[in-house]
Amino acid sequence: MDGYPYVRGPAAVRSQRCGYHAVDQGWRDVEATVAAAARDRAWCVVVPHHPGGARLARHRLAAELTDVVPPTLLADLIAVLAELVGNAVRHARPLPGGVIRVAWQLRPSAEGALIQLRVTDGGSASTGPRLRTASPDAADGRGLHIVAGLATRWGVEQDGMGQRVWAEFDPVPTPRPDLVPAG
Repeated sequence: MDGYPYVRGPAAVRSQRCGYHAVDQGWRDVEATVAAAARDRAWCVVVPHHPGGARLARHRLAAELTDVVPPTLLADLIAVLAELVGNAVRHARPLPGGVIRVAWQLRPSAEGALIQLRVTDGGSASTGPRLRTASPDAADGRGLHIVAGLATRWGVEQDGMGQRVWAEFDPVPTPRPDLVPAG
């Protein structure tokens, strides 16, 4: 359902615009939540806690934002999202149902749209995501440096579902301002 071959059953139904969070919170009016998310230019998809989840998230992000943000910004967003989902798969537990929640939102500002990416997983037993120094010959350890270099800000929070890693990108003029809600 909805292009996610690894997600079946109730989790697949949740792969619409921010309906996943509404369903998990037990809200009765999921349709109103989805409508508000569409109006506010917010998306939320559920991808499998599997290496293929990053690919699915990248494709969905690109499909939704290709005509909304400049190509260079879209490339940065895709790179950061891939790192965050990849880290969730490698280092964290899945949410119930074996999934990761991926969300992004465009928020209006006088200069354009502030964009926030969020990846929520089940957390890990370790201290959580942090920048670390990788040796020159190490095969990994650079992902969050990529995130920190491309995003304006990033951080880690705990929410009712698990651990959320977010990255924000400063406002940029958008080629389609009609797609960004009035401030």
